[in-house]
Parts: sequence; structure tokens; C-alpha cells
Amino acid sequence: MYPNLYYVFQDLFGLEISALKLINSFGFFVALAFIAGAWILTMELRRKEAAGLMTYTEEKILVGAPASIQDLLVNALMGFLLGYKIIGAFTVPDALDDPQSFILSSKGNMPIGILMALFFAGLKWWEKNKQKLAKPEERIIRIWPHDRVGDMVIYAALFGFLGAKIFHNLENWNEFTADPIGSLIAFSGLTFYGGLITAGFFIAWQAHKQKIGIIHLADAIAPALMLAYAVGRVGCHIAGDGDWGIAHPGANPYSWLPDHLWSYTYPHNVLGEGVPIAGCTGPFCNQLPVPVYPTPLYEVIACTVIFGVLFAVRKKLRLPGQMAGLYLIFNGLERFSIEKIRVNTKYAGLPFQPTQAELISFGLIVFGAVLMYLASQNRFSKKPA
Repeated sequence: MYPNLYYVFQDLFGLEISALKLINSFGFFVALAFIAGAWILTMELRRKEAAGLMTYTEEKILVGAPASIQDLLVNALMGFLLGYKIIGAFTVPDALDDPQSFILSSKGNMPIGILMALFFAGLKWWEKNKQKLAKPEERIIRIWPHDRVGDMVIYAALFGFLGAKIFHNLENWNEFTADPIGSLIAFSGLTFYGGLITAGFFIAWQAHKQKIGIIHLADAIAPALMLAYAVGRVGCHIAGDGDWGIAHPGANPYSWLPDHLWSYTYPHNVLGEGVPIAGCTGPFCNQLPVPVYPTPLYEVIACTVIFGVLFAVRKKLRLPGQMAGLYLIFNGLERFSIEKIRVNTKYAGLPFQPTQAELISFGLIVFGAVLMYLASQNRFSKKPA
């Protein structure tokens, strides 16, 4: 396992680059997931625009105005955080020994933070000053749906993280009540469905305000979501963030299957779970005492295959809503199945003691089937994009 990129380069290339301790493996793959999802979404939106299913909106912008106080303050804040925390990590003793604790602490380099704040604010002033006109003027520009992908990614990151934390704490209420602040600010403890639901509602609301056809947007985003999920799960497996399965029933029954695909102890996992590894010193020196099913790896494989299927049939499903419905069914079936061998909190007070993910995934399957039926009845075709 590689808790951060420092250990990746140390193990694969024999290089010890302390700066890489700041880049957690899970966070790195989450970033890659957003990039991959944005790429597929942009491609699909352009395709739908070319087919006349989605169109542009017109907006007024002010050209030639000097930098506003808000512009300068926002850029100064970004510069300050970069200098105080990121650059400061290389100047504060022992900061790189535990980057997560350092980032969440009040420690940093104040002089460098102030200098970077002034530099970023000055850079924004200089950029705006180059474009300044004697008399600022309003212009009308056309904005296509694919032009808003960057905003959608930001909304997905912010509201996805918020929803993932909320749903995780609802699922693990006892842990939350025991340490509310620690549970909220911890980097670990995220529930995918919480992020999907929260971010999905906010993006749909924004799309409605911007006159983007929601059903066509849902169809376009379906394969992007599945690919992003697969890439994100790579980070879960490599970091060993706790999304593993239950203890496996015994020896590998398939001679052709590598043992680590059947059972794994997640050595050097980022959570520090398990028992100490003999001869290992420093952080991340634990492994699980009993091998478990590597469920994140199973999800990577399953979701990559599902993405391939969705991407292959996207041009054949011509009725609006079909692709979104198919995605919900596949997503629900995949997650409902993996929950059977995955460690998760169960609702003991409900019949069959389901997990939160099982309840949500079952709901997605039903909703996806209803959406597919409505699409087959051509219920969404008459609505303008």
C-alpha cells in the first residue's frame, strides 16, 4: 500500500522526495477521477450539441474593467493559503512527517503566506490592467453546456465532499457523536452515494437555472460518472482507506487467480489499522491481522467494464433518459452485490439488517427502471433541451 506518493517513488524508483508526502494517494486518484470524468462529459456534451439536442445561452459580460476588490481579495487568499500551508510545509520542522495533521493545524509560515498573498493579488491586478479599456463595455457571449463543465466539476467536488461526509456520519452516528469535530474534518470517512446524491441535486438545480436540458445532461454524465468511480476506487485500494471486504473464507480456490486478488492484508494502509508489521519503523506500519476480500479492486474491474458497456451503447440509445436509467441500474446492481462481502455498518433495527448503500442502491435500481420505462414511452423527447 502507498499512503502517499512519497512511498510510490521510494518503492518503484528508489527516490525519496519529501514533498510528495503532501500528496495522498487517495486524493491523487480522486483528482484523476474528476479529470477523467470531465473529459468524458465534455466529449458527450459536444456530441449532443452537434446533434441539436442541447443549445447555447447568451450572457452579458463586462470587458475592460479593472480588477475589483473581490478579485484582489480572492487571489490574495489563494496566495496566502499556498504560502502559509504548502510552501510553509517545507519550512516548519516535522511538518512533512505528518502532513495531514499539519494541514488541519494552525501551523504555517506567516511571512511567506503574506508575500504570496501580495504576489497573487498583484498578478491579478496586472492581468486586469493589461485588458483595461478607457471605457468598460458590455458584450454578449454564447455559452454552450460544455463550457460549463469546469463549474460542474467544482460543484461536484464541493457538494460531493459535503454530502459524502454527511451520509458517512449518518451511517456511523455513534462515532460522530463521540467526536463531532474530528469526524467532520477528517480526510477519511466518505460515502460515495452521499456525494452522488448531494452533488447531483445541486448540479441539476444549476442546470435548470442555466437552461440546460437536465435529462440530456444526465445521459451525458452517466458514462463519465462510472469512469470517475472506477478511477477513484483505484485510490481506495492503493491507499488502503478502509473500503475493504470481510475476511475471506479460506485458501484461494482458483489456481489461476493470484492470491492478492482473493485475499489481502492491506499492509501500510493509510488508516494504520491492524497489527504492527515486523521490522517496519515510522508511520503506516500496520496490516490487517486476517486477510480480507480486496473489494475496491473488484469495483475497479466491474465499473471499468460497465463504463465500457455504457460508452459502447451511448449512440444506440437515442431516447432521452435511457442512458441515465441504464447507468442507475448498473450502478445499483454493482454496489448492491459488492455490499455482500464488504465491511460496512448495518441498520440492525430494520428487517434484513441492510447497509445504507444497499438501501440506496436498491432505490437507484428501481428509479433507473422507472426512468427507462418513461424513456421508452418517449416522455422526455418533447421537452426542449
